[in-house]
Amino acid sequence: MFVARVHNPFVSLLARRAIRASVASWQYKKHLYSTKPHKREYDIVIVGGGIVGMATAQELITRHPNLSFAVLEKEKDLAVHQSGRNSGVIHAGIYYTPGSLRAKLCVKGMQKAYEYCDKHQIPYKKCGKLIVAVEPEELPRLENLMSRGIENGVKDLKMVGPEGIREIEPNCVGLKAIHSPHTGIVDWGLVTKYYGKQFEKQGGTVYTDFLVTELRQTLEGKAGSMDGLKYPVTIVGNPEKDQLLHCRYVITCAGLHSDKVAAFSGCSSEPRIVPFRGEYLLLNQEKSNMVNGNIYPVPDPRFPFLGVHFTPRMDGSVWLGPNAVLAFRREGYGYTDINIPELFDALSFRGLRKLAWNYLGYGVKEMYKGIYIPAQVKQLQRFVPMLQLSDVTRGPSGVRAQALDCEGKLVDDFVFDQGKDEFGKKILHVRNAPSPGATSSLAIAEMISDKVHETFAL
Repeated sequence: MFVARVHNPFVSLLARRAIRASVASWQYKKHLYSTKPHKREYDIVIVGGGIVGMATAQELITRHPNLSFAVLEKEKDLAVHQSGRNSGVIHAGIYYTPGSLRAKLCVKGMQKAYEYCDKHQIPYKKCGKLIVAVEPEELPRLENLMSRGIENGVKDLKMVGPEGIREIEPNCVGLKAIHSPHTGIVDWGLVTKYYGKQFEKQGGTVYTDFLVTELRQTLEGKAGSMDGLKYPVTIVGNPEKDQLLHCRYVITCAGLHSDKVAAFSGCSSEPRIVPFRGEYLLLNQEKSNMVNGNIYPVPDPRFPFLGVHFTPRMDGSVWLGPNAVLAFRREGYGYTDINIPELFDALSFRGLRKLAWNYLGYGVKEMYKGIYIPAQVKQLQRFVPMLQLSDVTRGPSGVRAQALDCEGKLVDDFVFDQGKDEFGKKILHVRNAPSPGATSSLAIAEMISDKVHETFAL
């Protein structure tokens, strides 16, 4: 048995191009995935390689090209957790209280996201969204949502009846719905990596596999000037990998670990991050044409989370869900994924106990839906009756970093924090960047950069 080798100049050209592309990709990854610092001093270091951290890094280096920047990410790649394990929706800004930061940043962020994707040729789809009322008692809440969306400046919203619903989504039923034509979908993990690529192109450095274990004051004579004042903050990672950096200022965007990282510099333990896992079902591939765009429920103000919905994905799949249950670790994507100290830490927090007591029935139902698939399918059938149990399989899951106060209330606003002493004032913690953080990421980055300029007098 042998393989004939045919010389074809065109094939050879393609092969050479493929090799060059592979080498370029390898060189980029080699640079991106550095773990041992090749430079010791930076003006500003951002802790956290999720979408908010990378958007902030990109914005800051654009504003301050003469300063040196680095990003530290504890995983071996960017966007491993919330930024890469979300529904992938580009939200329009309908749900949020008019005049609130969340509303303003979402509307602005959506526009900036589309412009960024167009500029960098990142694929997305404006597939639209229906928010569907299926019960008469939901109609007043739907009307209120419509008013909110209009007041927030969401463009081209339209209220449609049963026939209008069927025109947009032939398999969907409902009494009335809001149609948001500019809601879209994108791979937010890919967007995060583009932020990182642009950051590096402008001279920034990304270190992955760098778990920050300590933020401390630089010892005199160890960095910069002899008195140690030029780079007063020392960031410690893994000593075995010689991970040690000095910098003037630090910004933390640590997501699921934002409260822990804030504690490194003496900040308050609250708000606390409690991880909630969202478990999705996956529509079988042959049934993926059952929906055209996003189909969402009308939020019920009695409950803390949105409820199940239909979400098409960029790869052609359709996610159904999610439910919302307590994760047994901060990065716990399954029921067997348990970290005893982290679970004990969550359960011992007064705020979580109060939340659980206030929503005990809701929490039990959410856990039941996660274990018993027919219960979740039944909820989805309210919107698409033709959906059958045989049409779905278990799908992916994500974990949401939910900030809670000690009274068990969800923290829905942005939380910035600093230590009280001179050392602590060199560090700005972004402790809560609430949903829709991905959609709003470029707008959030502008706000954080303004805050950094004000706080550090850059």
